[in-house]
Amino acid sequence: MTGGYNPPLQVVGFISTKRGDAERGPAVHLRPDDAALRGIVDGTVVWIYGPRRHDLAQAIVDDTISRGGVVVRDVAGIAPTEIIRLVRVDADRPVLNPKPV
Repeated sequence: MTGGYNPPLQVVGFISTKRGDAERGPAVHLRPDDAALRGIVDGTVVWIYGPRRHDLAQAIVDDTISRGGVVVRDVAGIAPTEIIRLVRVDADRPVLNPKPV
């Protein structure tokens, strides 16, 4: 995780999709001010750090979400009322101690 200020967020909703739904796949909906605090813009890929595991998901900036809350879609291992942290994927940062090929 990055070293800046990154307050935790609470999962206030969960969306589970099924085959044939127009919008599918792992995503996290959050407020514009919560997104800006973390350097996240709409469509950014983020790490979701939960109590049991961490997953990649697309960030969706949504004005209807309450401050400090997120709604997750199709993310296994995350349940409503849990506390998570979001970290923007920084693809420009070099990998420290890469594994030899």
